Amino acid sequence: MFNGVFKKMQTEFTSPINYFLDMGDDFIYLNDAINKEISILFRGYSCLSCNSDSKIKGNGLCNKCFFELPQAGFWNTRPELSKAHLGVEDRDLEFEKKMQLSPHVLYLSLTSDLKVGITRASQIPTRWIDQGASQAIIVAHFDNRYNAGITEVGLKKYYKSTTSAIKMLQSQNFDIDLIAQKKECIKNMNKELIKNIEDNDEIYKLKFPIKNVLSNPKKIDLTKENQFRGKLTGIKGQYLIFNDQYYINIRNNQGYLIDLEII
Repeated sequence: MFNGVFKKMQTEFTSPINYFLDMGDDFIYLNDAINKEISILFRGYSCLSCNSDSKIKGNGLCNKCFFELPQAGFWNTRPELSKAHLGVEDRDLEFEKKMQLSPHVLYLSLTSDLKVGITRASQIPTRWIDQGASQAIIVAHFDNRYNAGITEVGLKKYYKSTTSAIKMLQSQNFDIDLIAQKKECIKNMNKELIKNIEDNDEIYKLKFPIKNVLSNPKKIDLTKENQFRGKLTGIKGQYLIFNDQYYINIRNNQGYLIDLEII
């Protein structure tokens, strides 16, 4: 029996992807749990920052921390709101400079659809693993998050920018030429904002440890069901996949205090 707080699964870019769950005193290699029964008991909340037992607002944080901590600023999910390049503080300018003024990349990936996205360069390929992308390609590099963000906004008229969890878990088969799409993407970008176009047309391919394909995915809500037990049949993105079409998004359940048993 493991006792701890759900945090985003740590990953290793191998084939297939290796997954690890940090439960505080225990570090679980989840790939070894595939084809085994897992029991999850929800016992309450524990904020990943202050350890408060208040209800989690988002990102594993309680309401107070969610609206006060710099890492939970709205620029995180809406990079076009970044202001550190102007020297303007949102919550903590030094932290925001570290995050927002670091090198960023714009990419195309195949998740539930062909989508455009940005991330800090240091988060490649972790970002693609977390979103459950089967393939990805880097399009361009930027000096800061704001320039990358407004470029992404401009490209939303041509590409999706979000992932449908249901479609992603249904393991879409894509017949899309990412190199050709990259060339088209570049034509629609504001070249003045770009540090440089990525010359390397390498297509990153990701393989996930999945034993079954979901046709009708059903979400596990621990706050309603309190306890769930099922056979782990795969892992994709930040999702644990179970028999009988069930899945749970670990990232959305961060800060949940649980008992976990692998049987």
